Amino acid sequence: MQSAARLRRHVRPLIGALMIAPALLFPLPAQAQQNGLPSFLDNLFSGSKSAPSQPAPGPDGPKPWSGEDGASGHPLMTAAAIREAASNFNTCVAGMWPDAARRGVTQENFQRFTTGLSPDLRIMDLMDSQPEFTKSIWDYLDILVNDNRLAKGKEVLAKYKAQFDATEKAYGVDRYIIASIWGIESNYSTQMGDRSVLQSTATLACIGRRQAYFKDEFLSALEILNRGDLRPEQLRGSWAGAFGPTQFMPTAFKRFAVDGDGDGRRDVVDNPTDLIASTANNLKKDGWQAGQTWGYEVVVPQGFNYMLADRAKAMTIAQWEKLGLTRPNRQSFPHPNDKAYLLAPAGAQGPGFLMLQNYRVIMKYNPAEAYALAIGHFADRLRGGQPFVQPWPRQERELSRTERLELQQLLARRGFYKGTPDGQFGGQTREALRNFQASIGAPADGFASSDMLDRLRGR
Repeated sequence: MQSAARLRRHVRPLIGALMIAPALLFPLPAQAQQNGLPSFLDNLFSGSKSAPSQPAPGPDGPKPWSGEDGASGHPLMTAAAIREAASNFNTCVAGMWPDAARRGVTQENFQRFTTGLSPDLRIMDLMDSQPEFTKSIWDYLDILVNDNRLAKGKEVLAKYKAQFDATEKAYGVDRYIIASIWGIESNYSTQMGDRSVLQSTATLACIGRRQAYFKDEFLSALEILNRGDLRPEQLRGSWAGAFGPTQFMPTAFKRFAVDGDGDGRRDVVDNPTDLIASTANNLKKDGWQAGQTWGYEVVVPQGFNYMLADRAKAMTIAQWEKLGLTRPNRQSFPHPNDKAYLLAPAGAQGPGFLMLQNYRVIMKYNPAEAYALAIGHFADRLRGGQPFVQPWPRQERELSRTERLELQQLLARRGFYKGTPDGQFGGQTREALRNFQASIGAPADGFASSDMLDRLRGR
């Protein structure tokens, strides 16, 4: 599952159901909030999905809406506002008919696809979820890049070799990246989400804090059905409306889906040819550079100035080499004039990575650094590469949300953090932490460790 203006089809926000190492999280623009979690990750970290709203109670049934105010504090996420909007749901849906008609949806199909829709209020809890605990980058990679998924990925690459061959020739996008996205987004079509995309997007179009955005998604879903690319039963996915093995949002489907086999339909759910070609088209239009990798694991020398580890501070590979960065196996860099930025997801205690243009493209697919790193690494493993060489600081524990909030508050008290403390770490928190670290003579790597929290506490 495309520009910074689109809150990604992947999420969650990705933050919502899975918090990874705080130093890895940006404010989640583009696809990240657009998509909700990828279905597989949603299953993995958020528990089972719920289907219709207000289901009949049962020990193993879907959870109903909590009936509580959303954690975001947005006025449209209060329990009273949600109830009021839900009571007006049918009128809201009916009121979207003129917009649907302008998009070419017939009145017959509008009635057919909207009759019987009801709001899934459980989505309100998922939209505003703020988990107390987080996943570290190394735990995240361990879970997503494992032997079982690698074996399945190799089977998929062999089974659909002809389709991957044709797609690489037509779009210039690496087959292993496409197979990696397929594997991580849906565990190779086995976990794609079980919610009705129409119900989810209609709910979010009429209730909650992102109605204008999701109105476009709902109307786009109607267009897909009206055109006949997919059937209603195929449009099932995440709570935010992402569907299919590589998790397309309806608007992303409109932009990127292609008819790979010429049968007149763009079926990214059950047709592997269309799925592979459409995912490649997405990456190509986002700027994929054919024949290039996504990045390199690098050894960062002792005493390095980690203030340079910033997406905005790209330099040529040759310039990074002059600063002492090397590959762990002492291999040479094939293209020393390529521009890259340094990512240090575990700070000075873990491996570094030089990230190229194609990594930025993966970030457009889902703007979470840990996700993009997992995609790139899994693709390398699928082509026969080895695990990362350098160890992760597995002795470090992730801060709880309460501790993350406290860290921001302490940074603000010392004048380093100018934002509103919320327990969610993005670029502003990382920059503030770096400046604090520099002020005390510690490596300014932006890594939010328990030791840094203790230093801020004055211990």
